[in-house]
Amino acid sequence: MATITLTFDNGPEPDVTPGVLDTLARHGLKSTFFVIGEKLAMSGRRALSERAAGEGHWIGNHTWTHSVPLGQREDGDGAEAEIGRTQAELGTLAHPDRLFRPFGGGGHIGPLLLNSRVVEHLTRGTYSCVLWNAIPRDFADPDGWVDTALGQCAAQDWTVLVIHDLPNGAMRHLDTFLQRAKDAGHGFRQDFPDACVPIRRGTIRAPLEGIVSYRG
Repeated sequence: MATITLTFDNGPEPDVTPGVLDTLARHGLKSTFFVIGEKLAMSGRRALSERAAGEGHWIGNHTWTHSVPLGQREDGDGAEAEIGRTQAELGTLAHPDRLFRPFGGGGHIGPLLLNSRVVEHLTRGTYSCVLWNAIPRDFADPDGWVDTALGQCAAQDWTVLVIHDLPNGAMRHLDTFLQRAKDAGHGFRQDFPDACVPIRRGTIRAPLEGIVSYRG
């Protein structure tokens, strides 16, 4: 048996997020939605995140554009444009820990995630940087990700799973995944293990060398 923390990236999406929320409600589960700032600012989408927060889910920051990993930005910065702008858009929707998830360019963890100016922004702004340890690639394998995710969850004690409320059909299988995970004896919780939170409430709690680029 293992523990699973569910997280959803890249929303909100009007054709997908409501169904995800309905499925989570049926299973009595709470998750975190890491939203893209420019999507949140689109007409009608804020209401989706308001519903999620109202139902007990946490809302986090997943950059404004989700376009270039911050450690690869040629300007060497991007902190205010990508993180600060999104946090301002979140406003009262934001979790008190100011949860931030960097864009990994396909789920990769490495020096491309952050740069030194971003780290300064996160620590000064008392953000919590939330990483992950399981990417079943539902964005690339919308019909096969469930088996991949179950295998990843079974292989470790506590999984922070990244899936995506995107309109590619993958979330049609969310109910199947949750039921199979429960049938396998796995439990769910909403918080994050220390190993996946190298910066918590502005305090660096783990070495950052492997996730920070010092270019620029």
